[in-house]
Amino acid sequence: MAILNVRIDGRLIHGQVANLWTSYLDITRIMVVDDVAANNDIDKAGLRLACPAGVNLSVLTVEKAAANINDGRYDSQRVLIVTRNPQTLLRLVEQGVELTEINAGNMPKTDLTRAIRKTVHVTDDDVDVFRKLSAKGINLTAQLVPNEEKVDLMKLL
Repeated sequence: MAILNVRIDGRLIHGQVANLWTSYLDITRIMVVDDVAANNDIDKAGLRLACPAGVNLSVLTVEKAAANINDGRYDSQRVLIVTRNPQTLLRLVEQGVELTEINAGNMPKTDLTRAIRKTVHVTDDDVDVFRKLSAKGINLTAQLVPNEEKVDLMKLL
């Protein structure tokens, strides 16, 4: 499988993912890895509506996503993985999924976060998880849209 981009985006599928990233990377499948959405029919229906025509969609728990990736289920496809937070990606990696790069695109502001970039807000736990992912050799970047320069996320932390 060609995992072409792994994106953290609190909004999951929306205009930037549906229009910009899928066309820029010629994506054939968006894989939303999110335990809450995977277990909620209303969330799944909304994500199906937001997914661009001609692009396959999987909305999976971490465990199911790891099993499908490790079994080679999408080997012939061009995949964009989208999650809400870095914790989900750490769990995916801990289940044997090999990731080379993770892009923090949009992590929303809350009462518990601090801004490290205009569209990236982190908690102390997020920072710890990013450090664990980096220690595993995964390149961490921040990039909102394809025509924006990639920034080294670790330098922002």
